Amino acid sequence: MPQTSSLLERTLDTIARRYRLPNFNVHSLDTHALSPETALALVIEQVRIATAGGTVPDAALRQRFFDTLARVIACAMHPHTGDAVFQAMLLRHRETTVQEYASLSAQAERDRRFVHAAVNGIAHPAKLQRMVPGQQRELLAALHASATSSSWGQVEDHARRLLDLPDSAGDASVNRRPQQLLNDGALVRLRTLQSLGGDVSVQRYRLLLDQHGPRSGSVAAAAQGVAAKQRGADVEALAARALEALAQRLNEAEAPVSYRVVTSMRVPASMPSSHEHAKTEWGAVLLRQAATVHDAAVWDVCLLIEAKASVDAATTDFARLLRGMRLLASADATADYSFETQQGIVRIRGASLHALPVEGDRVANTVLYCCDALPDEPPRLLNAASRMQLLSAPGSLGYASTLMDEAHADSRALEPVWQALIESPRWKSVLDQYAMLRQVRELMVHADDLLGAMEQ
Repeated sequence: MPQTSSLLERTLDTIARRYRLPNFNVHSLDTHALSPETALALVIEQVRIATAGGTVPDAALRQRFFDTLARVIACAMHPHTGDAVFQAMLLRHRETTVQEYASLSAQAERDRRFVHAAVNGIAHPAKLQRMVPGQQRELLAALHASATSSSWGQVEDHARRLLDLPDSAGDASVNRRPQQLLNDGALVRLRTLQSLGGDVSVQRYRLLLDQHGPRSGSVAAAAQGVAAKQRGADVEALAARALEALAQRLNEAEAPVSYRVVTSMRVPASMPSSHEHAKTEWGAVLLRQAATVHDAAVWDVCLLIEAKASVDAATTDFARLLRGMRLLASADATADYSFETQQGIVRIRGASLHALPVEGDRVANTVLYCCDALPDEPPRLLNAASRMQLLSAPGSLGYASTLMDEAHADSRALEPVWQALIESPRWKSVLDQYAMLRQVRELMVHADDLLGAMEQ
């Protein structure tokens, strides 16, 4: 079995855990004095504890859930301080034109690719250069220009005019090919989507989405993605540097035992467990040499580090991380495995991998999330994914819609959300979210604290 290092354990114990949650007594807190989202997170935790104990939550707890969720919905609906994404969802729930626009938008990019491919197939400028001048070439050039400018109505007009050309006007087979474009629904959907853009409700919907952030596929979204990727790379580099400092300390203190750090460690396909939805690449890994076989070093895993931009990012990643730990632990304890890393191929003992903890409450001091975000004060107890699942439930949208039409709405209308929470497997992540959040925050360290502890 892999050896342990008291120096490594002491070093990890000294790292400040600035993201750790305080010890709340969820049963004794006055939820009315808390923010709506904090209160809802604690009420859901009370529900989890009750159901985990095999009891049915009582009527008083159910009503607390209704009332706290209703408070969260009311806050999200506020015209000035509310949630633009939720308000956009509510608008889509209430307006058929917005529903149609949202549905068409979801496949618009695929439709654009189809239309452009079909147009380029007959009217690409390189093809036009080889054609004799005439009406056919002029219509094909106009067809291509219309598609390039996303003038979908004109694309349809030019396609129909090509079909109406006599066979004597250029290549007859070219004249017939726009029929495929007209028969497919992509062009009709794009034209409808474009016309819906003038609807007042649709314009309001788009404005709400724009308030949330740049649209997917936009230049601003691409720039935001590049910046986030660079930030992640910076945190990964800092984590690797901290591990290098720790490896050096361990090498000095525990010689002749040898330690090293590898980055971007990729799990081999030979692992016996399923790779589906599991983490298969680890950001930075501390290894201890276990043996030398045929003049090649064989290593044990001591510590795995993942860089994340925020608590929410780590929380979203946690289930995948645990599946990744189970994948590693599925290793044959009698075998060795070759892992690709940025430093080359490393051989790791199956016994080291097989001994890795796989339960969320046992992975501490084996896995760390490294982050550079400022701690949230007070800590956010309802994670973004769970909050959005609660708000986007049909029962929540129906209650909010009633609230828009009437001065008051009965919170008991949220009963379908309650039933989903306590009965549906799809809602288990929401039911468990507070317990998971505690575990994730136990694993999180700030990049500066990590480096500081390693260099002491």
